[in-house]
Amino acid sequence: MRILITGGAGFIGSNLVRHVLREHPDYEVVNLDALTYAGCLESLADVSADPRYTFLHGDICDPAVVNEAMEGVSAVMHLAAESHVDRSITDPAAFVRTNVLGTQVLLDAARHRGVERFLHVSTDEVYGSLGPTGFFTEETPYAPNSPYSASKAGSDLLARAYWETYRFPVLISHCSNNYGPYHFPEKLIPLFITNLMDDQSVPIYGDGLNVRDWLHVYDHCRALDRVLHAGNPGEVYNIGGHNEKTNLEITRLILDKLGKPDSLIRYVQDRPGHDRRYAIDAGKIERTLGWVPSFTFETGLDQTIGWYLENEAWWRPLKERGLDAARAKANQVMTQGVEGVS
Repeated sequence: MRILITGGAGFIGSNLVRHVLREHPDYEVVNLDALTYAGCLESLADVSADPRYTFLHGDICDPAVVNEAMEGVSAVMHLAAESHVDRSITDPAAFVRTNVLGTQVLLDAARHRGVERFLHVSTDEVYGSLGPTGFFTEETPYAPNSPYSASKAGSDLLARAYWETYRFPVLISHCSNNYGPYHFPEKLIPLFITNLMDDQSVPIYGDGLNVRDWLHVYDHCRALDRVLHAGNPGEVYNIGGHNEKTNLEITRLILDKLGKPDSLIRYVQDRPGHDRRYAIDAGKIERTLGWVPSFTFETGLDQTIGWYLENEAWWRPLKERGLDAARAKANQVMTQGVEGVS
């Protein structure tokens, strides 16, 4: 099987590329990524020479690029997206373009190419905010509260429409917050780990009591693999880690594990439209597809902290040179050496 993974140079995408190549020795993987700030080819340096792996530098909104990427592809795992909520507040148009238009271009190309399975990877943020009790299920109505989550909701509805209108074999997944290796260090867990390693303060929005369900990226990759191969077309699968934590709880766990004082916590003004709580009911995928998370939050956080301690060479240049400048420079160097590999 030849699989197209969009956004394969990002955090979840790079882990998924590695997972597919490891778990399916007879598969080929095409990675299509625009290499915006969120994509880093350094995250795939260990597989760049694998003859089963092909990298294509391109935009999912470009039909010509997408058609080239679809050549010989049997399945698509669509992860490419603008995903940072704060950035969506300052530049909503970029999120609508990539997340909505890009998804439509991919769906159209895949349908005309006769792709056999199309997994659209989405987020629990499309459901909005929960109160102190209850869980998101696959039947929860959409109620997005940020430009990011609204754009993802739009892409989900397009994917659903391609199933209902064309019977194109689309599957949709919604995941909770991911964490783990190769997570770009502007996100909460890697930012706090790397800041605290340098005895820098860690910023917490508002009162720090916003709740998220945390899912280790390795478990997410296992779930996506399972949905692609065994899920029913036209259906939705929620993927969660059973690890509800407040931001303040996570911060204090990281402080404790790194032996740092609470005085490094810095409370900052809350983000506009900040959802209070997310929590996923992952019962459907557990019952029907036999997937369960393998990491507790404690074991997953230990693994993640250990990875950042051992891989300063990956994350430190991203922080020391300035995040955006570092990403552009790294991608330019890596693209020159990798784009010709197939």
